[in-house]
Amino acid sequence: MSKYFNYFPKTYYSSANSSTALDTVTNIIARFSFENEIKNNSSIFYPYEIQDGDTPEIIASKYYGSPERHWIVLMFNDIVDPQYDWPLDQRTLINYINDKYSSNGAANTTPQSGIIWAQSVNNVHSYYKIITRVGSGINKDTIQEKIQIDSNTYTNIIVGTQTYTLNNGKTITETVTKEKLTYYDYEIAHNESKRKIKILRSDYVTEGGLINELKRVLNQ
Repeated sequence: MSKYFNYFPKTYYSSANSSTALDTVTNIIARFSFENEIKNNSSIFYPYEIQDGDTPEIIASKYYGSPERHWIVLMFNDIVDPQYDWPLDQRTLINYINDKYSSNGAANTTPQSGIIWAQSVNNVHSYYKIITRVGSGINKDTIQEKIQIDSNTYTNIIVGTQTYTLNNGKTITETVTKEKLTYYDYEIAHNESKRKIKILRSDYVTEGGLINELKRVLNQ
């Protein structure tokens, strides 16, 4: 058991086979979390992109000197399930997609594997309209909006580029494109979206700081 649970309070548990004897157990339903104000304070964390092979333990060892502090990495990023809320490596992801859609592939007119079914352009998970606006001037600020739509709307979208002139004389160039994701593309994109996390700065992770606060909250 992770040393993290050593911080948890103890409670008494009565076995169903005994009406009198009580066991002392760890109260694992106790909870500790970071306030949103802290998690959104960019001055106390580093942006980090998870690489294949990274685990919460490896990152905790690198930044906090101990793999036992993996719970800080998870909690600071609201990761509840470290198996599926954490990005899968490429081989595991492919196996996951294949297993997840195996029944779809088996039910196909010509039975096929889950991964082949998910990769087919005929099996679309979602449709998007993408609007990109580029302003004129020195900075040429670019704003992109990606909107999920239904298949009928997708079919009727006219792609192209138009330029509008504002009252101040500046122009905005607007480009409309569209995109559809197969189930395979969706799973890949969803997995990639999990890679960007925040690493709490190590100077906040001290026995007199965060660790004491953890002990205080869990044993109050």
